[in-house]
Amino acid sequence: MSQRLSEMWDGIGKEILRTARNELYLNMRFLDLALCSLRYQMDAEAQTAGTDGYLIYFEPYGLSELFEGDRTGLNRLYFHMVLHCLFRHLTRRGARKAALWHLACDIAAEAMIDGLGKRSVRRAAAPERTLVYRRLSERLSVLTAEGVYHVLREWELSEEQEERLSRLFLADDHRYWPEEGGERPPEAVSELDRRWQDIADRTETEAETFGRERDADSGGLLEQVKLRNQRRQDYRAFLRKFSVWREELRIDEDSFDQGFYSYGLRLYGNLPLIEPQEFKEAKKIQEFVIAVDTSMSCSGDLVRAFLSETCGILFQTESFFKKVRIHVIQCDDQVQEDLVITGPDELSDFMEQFEVKGGGGTDFRPVFSHVEHLRERGELKRLRGLLYFTDGKGIYPAKRPDYDAAFLFMKEDYTDAAVPAWAMRLVLTEADLAGEEKRLDADIRFVR
Repeated sequence: MSQRLSEMWDGIGKEILRTARNELYLNMRFLDLALCSLRYQMDAEAQTAGTDGYLIYFEPYGLSELFEGDRTGLNRLYFHMVLHCLFRHLTRRGARKAALWHLACDIAAEAMIDGLGKRSVRRAAAPERTLVYRRLSERLSVLTAEGVYHVLREWELSEEQEERLSRLFLADDHRYWPEEGGERPPEAVSELDRRWQDIADRTETEAETFGRERDADSGGLLEQVKLRNQRRQDYRAFLRKFSVWREELRIDEDSFDQGFYSYGLRLYGNLPLIEPQEFKEAKKIQEFVIAVDTSMSCSGDLVRAFLSETCGILFQTESFFKKVRIHVIQCDDQVQEDLVITGPDELSDFMEQFEVKGGGGTDFRPVFSHVEHLRERGELKRLRGLLYFTDGKGIYPAKRPDYDAAFLFMKEDYTDAAVPAWAMRLVLTEADLAGEEKRLDADIRFVR
């Protein structure tokens, strides 16, 4: 292709993409920043178009055919790529299988577009797609990429089935996405994630400004943007919120003056003028209550995974005293069991013999009443925190306790639950507890 012809096709392709961007903007003005955050670059190797989070790479001939024959399809393609960026699909794969993750991201993006009633992207979903959405919706109320990925893994798709689904939801070219061990360094991937986190934050603000556009057609999109904008925090750091101050037998190097110590050794030979303090005040966890919802709506495997991860952190980090009393309470609509763990050996025995007890309805109040009885009897003297692992559907206490309490939800599609204003709210994913991420992360919904 001659230089002049290349420049002509480059200009045509860019003009086509600008046209699609403008049509989307007219229907969804709160997406202005996101729509304008991608620049354009011609690439003859692209399968119509794809993005790396900074550029949209396009193949001009295929793009022109799409423009002439399917304007709605062109708008959907552009919007599909923007959704990948807004939901940070490019940077959140982690240790997940690449092919299945790409499929999950395409399904999540296409489900969002198919659910919008906006004229610029409106099109009746194919029956095969509708069937997939229906099956996924049986497990997920919001089709996020993480949730879809987990369900797809449960389906145990054959290679042929996975390929058929990939063709059914294919839209853009994913070859430009950063890959594990690829050319793009981790710092660059983190920077890309922060870039789109900032754009998503500002998009949410714009959505609030354009309040009149928050109709039923855009509700699902805005909900997912909000869901993605929740701050992520290391689970260990979250558990440290429940620590207390107490002295422990340990040299306090911070208050020890090395000058006087050395001067005494020089002056008297082996007689220091000052000795280091043998006790140091530390802020760590000493007493803790972990309550698990054992009603019929909670999976026993997830309960085991949660207990294993949480107790493992408690006994492996320096943020917890050597002598720890951890009460593990099982409760559905009444307390079924209360076991006390004081060390790693007991934890190992507990996990080997653990059996979920319950299966009734969900009432959170008996656990809080039980904890009060333990405090009155002096079995819990320095309690600072209680974690309650649940699906969120139950009766909550009306009164705030005088210790911190957090409700942990195990839902990929979590939106809102009637958690009291005084409680902390934390959302974990099944992938987190299954070890598919490098660390246990959580979405902090509310922290006092």
